Order: sequence, then C-alpha cells, then structure tokens
Amino acid sequence: MKIRLGPAGIPTVATKRSTVEGIKTVAQLGLNAMEVEFVRGVAMSLEGAAEAGQVASQLDVRLSVHAPYFINLCSKDRKVAEASKKRIVDSLLRAERMGALEVVVHAGYYGGLSSEEAYKLVKQRYGELMDEARDKGVKKANVAFETTGKVSQFGTLDELISLCREVNCLICVDFAHIYARQAGKIDYAEVFDRLKPLKPSHLHVHFSGIEWSPAKTGEGGNEKNHVEIKHDKPPFKPLAQEILKRKIDVTIISESPILEQDSLVMKRVFEELGYKF
Repeated sequence: MKIRLGPAGIPTVATKRSTVEGIKTVAQLGLNAMEVEFVRGVAMSLEGAAEAGQVASQLDVRLSVHAPYFINLCSKDRKVAEASKKRIVDSLLRAERMGALEVVVHAGYYGGLSSEEAYKLVKQRYGELMDEARDKGVKKANVAFETTGKVSQFGTLDELISLCREVNCLICVDFAHIYARQAGKIDYAEVFDRLKPLKPSHLHVHFSGIEWSPAKTGEGGNEKNHVEIKHDKPPFKPLAQEILKRKIDVTIISESPILEQDSLVMKRVFEELGYKF
C-alpha cells in the first residue's frame, strides 16, 4: 500500500507559476503527487509535458491531469461533442508525455436526456475519442471520469462504476462531490464496497471540504464551493482510517482553496494514525 498526497495545480507557495516549478515545490514540501490543471484550456506543449514528466519522475511525484471544464459528452449538439472529444484527446496526449495515467474528466450534463440516454452517449463518445488517442500514440494514459457534485450532471458513483466495467475507463472518486450530491451524507465504507467490482490496483481520488445547497428537484444536493478541510464537511479522518484499514493504494488530490496546505493536513492525519511516508 502506498499513499500519495498533493494539490490540484501549482502550490500556492511556488515562486514561479509553472508546472515544473510546481512539481519541485510539491517535492520540497514532502508531498508526492500533483494534478496538472488544464481546466481553462490545454495550453501546454507536448515538449513542456515531457519536461514536466522528467522532473516528476526524478523527484518521485506522481502526476495526473485534469481536462478542461468545457466538456459535455452528453450534448446532442455534434459540434459541442466533437470539441469536447478534442479537449480530452489533447489532454491525453500531454498526460502520456508526462507519464500521467489519469486524465480526470467531468463527462457532462443530462440536459433533457435520461440517465440511460446520457450513459449511451458518454460510452459511445469515450470509445471514439480513445480510438483517436490510441491512433495518435497514447498507450497508457486513460480517462478517469469524476463523480460529480450536482444532480444535473452525469457522473453518479453507480453510473461511473458501470461505465468502467463496460469500457475499461478509470474513475476519479471525488468524495466532496458525493457528499454534496447526497445532501451532506457520506459512508466511506459503502463507497469502497461499491468500488470492489472494479478491483482497482490504484485509486485516484479528490478531497476537500464543500458547501452545498438542496437540489430544487427535492432530492439530493448541489455543490456550491470547495472549502478547507477544517470545516469537516465531509470529515477527513474517517476516510483516512478506512483507507488504512483496507490497505488501499491511493492518490489523494486536494481541491481545497489552500491546496498543498490541506495536503499537509491530510499527511499529518495519516501520520497520527501510524502511516509512515
């Protein structure tokens, strides 16, 4: 079992706002993971991705990538779907160069579709974009669909587990999103039990505190803002205890507003529970 911790993006204390500087800062802080954020667009060159991968490999920092937010694989508009696929393929190409295995993706919105209809579209378009990515030389990097935090978004835990079993994609379990979507409730043991059919050798997860509001539909909740871990919504320590109890090989990316500072809080919790980094 190995636990890896790090921020979603360049640490707040990094002296330069570059990916390479971010990776070096992560290592200096005693952390060992970082998610490279392409959320506003894929601006990194393939050469830049290769350089980042080299530095990360030397410093033993595990990289992952977050694809742009402007993605909707459920869209009935073919242009939107094609643009979404291109953004994911561009992210995969860079992930491959940097040795990152997971490209975290928010699949999209139901719109007027049922869960089943949206599922079919995501499955079909995932197949299309992975064919293109493989043709372009992507061998190891894969899409990790993220559990989403709003009832209007495709990406419940059950939807994504089913998709992973069918098409061999990956899952990114965002515990804050699950907590918000379940209107302030989460059972970590139940989440891990439901993931068992996937038999993941490594689990990629996001964690932070979160503010949510009740869904207007009357069932569930919607995420509002990511907040610091200290708010205990959801609580982190029970998650750490469950990970240690089950000996789960995991990377936990902090999406807290204070990024690496909350990664260090998580590290302290694991150390207090007896884990040695």
